[in-house]
Amino acid sequence: MSELEVRELRYFIAVAEDLNFSRAAQRLGMAQPPLSKAIARMESRLGVCLLERTTRQVRLTDAGQVLLDQARIAVDAVQAAARRARRAGQPTPRLVVAVKPGGDAGLLGEILTAYRAAGPQLPPPDVVVGGSGEPIAMLRDGRADVALLRSPFDSRGLDSETLVVEPRLAVLPAAHRLAARRRLRPTDLEGEPVPRWKGAAPSSTAYYTGHDGAGAADGRPAPVPAGTPEGPLVASVEQLLEVVALGQAVAFLARSTTERHQRPDIAYRPVTGLSPSAVVVAWPETSRSAAVAAFVRVAHDVAARRPDHLTALA
Repeated sequence: MSELEVRELRYFIAVAEDLNFSRAAQRLGMAQPPLSKAIARMESRLGVCLLERTTRQVRLTDAGQVLLDQARIAVDAVQAAARRARRAGQPTPRLVVAVKPGGDAGLLGEILTAYRAAGPQLPPPDVVVGGSGEPIAMLRDGRADVALLRSPFDSRGLDSETLVVEPRLAVLPAAHRLAARRRLRPTDLEGEPVPRWKGAAPSSTAYYTGHDGAGAADGRPAPVPAGTPEGPLVASVEQLLEVVALGQAVAFLARSTTERHQRPDIAYRPVTGLSPSAVVVAWPETSRSAAVAAFVRVAHDVAARRPDHLTALA
């Protein structure tokens, strides 16, 4: 059995994501018949059915779902390898650091100072500030060498080290019936709508226990339990705060984020049992870069000097 080609994997990903051959062919800029034949050849070579086709729908089989998951990894890896090779061959290499606004818990400035002092042989850092989900995407596709993320996140293909763990707080309108209390319980907030973050998948995972949410991995709030009313769609912390101030939802943010966004129309309150937020430095597990190693080392040293290092004082 011959190996699958990257081109074929791209074809399959398009069909598997759209579950429609016509739309996938349009997305790929090709005619439908060659696309259908390419998928059929893949199935023949693999000896398994990847897609169940009827006159009404296309559905992934179990084998197809496995191939989709692995194909995404493979295509991302090829794309990242090409990008990293091009960047490594530049006359003046740079260390690209990805972060989202407020996603560093105030650590990045001191980390950069320590990195620059670590040795003149290290390539200078370039910081790229991206929106929700962008830092981890840049790390995966080769545009970034290292990133500061909020946990939990998809650690597939990445190494990481936790730098700081901090509490999260409930975000309420200042006039909310609960704003007068000094501390809240999870049951106090039952039935309150929670904002939906652009691009976030629905989930029934509880947001009061377990890992972080509002700043998790890509800065999004924690998934909410099934039955929780959906609040407005938001794309940034600033937009989230506006939604809360207008009384349309309550939210949850890391303490360092709340310290940067003090407003008279917003109240922040601790919640017993609310999961903390961790800031993590992450890099590709295949990296052998001395610059990445130096950045991780100084990031650890800087974080270790923080009084709240690895301790969430909720």
